[in-house]
Amino acid sequence: MSKIPQVIWLNPNPSWRRFHRPLMQDLSKTMLVAEWEYCQHADEPTSLDLALNLLHGYLCDLNHPVHLIGHSTGGTLGLLYSRRYPERVKSLSLLGVGCHPAVDWQAHYYVQRQLLPCSREMLLAQMVRAIVGSCSWEDTKLGIRILEADLLKSPSAHSLYERDRITPGGVSVPLFVCGSRGDTIVDRRQLQGWIPWLKRGDRLWEHPGDTHVFHYFDPTSVGDRIRSFWQYHTQTCFLYPQAA
Repeated sequence: MSKIPQVIWLNPNPSWRRFHRPLMQDLSKTMLVAEWEYCQHADEPTSLDLALNLLHGYLCDLNHPVHLIGHSTGGTLGLLYSRRYPERVKSLSLLGVGCHPAVDWQAHYYVQRQLLPCSREMLLAQMVRAIVGSCSWEDTKLGIRILEADLLKSPSAHSLYERDRITPGGVSVPLFVCGSRGDTIVDRRQLQGWIPWLKRGDRLWEHPGDTHVFHYFDPTSVGDRIRSFWQYHTQTCFLYPQAA
């Protein structure tokens, strides 16, 4: 049995690992899933370019196209990679990524830092509730520590003085986009904004939840949708190889 992964979960946000594990475990029931992780160092420029180059080296070593999947910044990384190296990508699944891919929790955080006369801790606590929903103060403090680590180690290029921007648009590879209907980080308008960029066979699904990490709270439903998407494209390539 081959040990080469069929699915690569992209995680340039190591502090978010706990939110992704339930879905990774669910997908691992039927596919060989590997996690590719990137940690931004303090002495490196904040940019996705280095992460893209390192990811390309890793995927070239696999020597066959794979399914890419990522949430938030991980999905954005997958989007940029799929635009640049579509021959390396079998499909792309985006979770919590809007039609303006650079709009993530950090973008919201820095806008609020400029507009609201609140302490840093208070703003981070608000972001925790926006991401995971209502929770106890103990869980909120844990969430604050996770977000503080993400501000330091994520390759997101947002800052208090500048917001990054990534050109909207789709990809040539099969695309699955899903988000939570009640998410306030990537809201429904951002999710529906993907529609003009979808091609035949692409899918857009709204999860009925109301958090940014909907896949953490409901990995089974999300996993079933992703597997259905993969199966459809596998059957399409088998029946119509000239379209693959």
